[in-house]
Amino acid sequence: MDRRGSAEWRGSLKEGGGTLSSESGTLTNVSYNFGKRFGDEKGTNPEELLAAAHAACFSMAAAGQLSELGINTEYIRTAVTVRIEKLDAGFTITKVHLQARVKAARLDQASFDTAMNNAKAGCPVSKLFKGAEISMDAQLEG
Repeated sequence: MDRRGSAEWRGSLKEGGGTLSSESGTLTNVSYNFGKRFGDEKGTNPEELLAAAHAACFSMAAAGQLSELGINTEYIRTAVTVRIEKLDAGFTITKVHLQARVKAARLDQASFDTAMNNAKAGCPVSKLFKGAEISMDAQLEG
């Protein structure tokens, strides 16, 4: 299974800009630039898209883990923070933090913890962040 995205950049790094698109058309010629990525300018950037992808991937992986236990969730809410820092080797994603809130009946804490850790380790997007520290705060709600 292949999924595609594309981007075009024009101009210099700081004064130029680009657009990105996804194969599905959900993102079509969405603009991005230096200010959106490294400044306070509103708009998207690669790290924000990675954070959203990681949140979606982890949520699905968690649902899969819990489904294997016969648990249906009321919700899995995941927020992800991706930190990019300038190191000697250049800009690098150094940390990723998952914050998950799960509401499910008939689920004990030990099983929940195991399922969340398995989801974190098994999510394909998690595997992309090999050099980064990945932390998680997962809470089982009511």
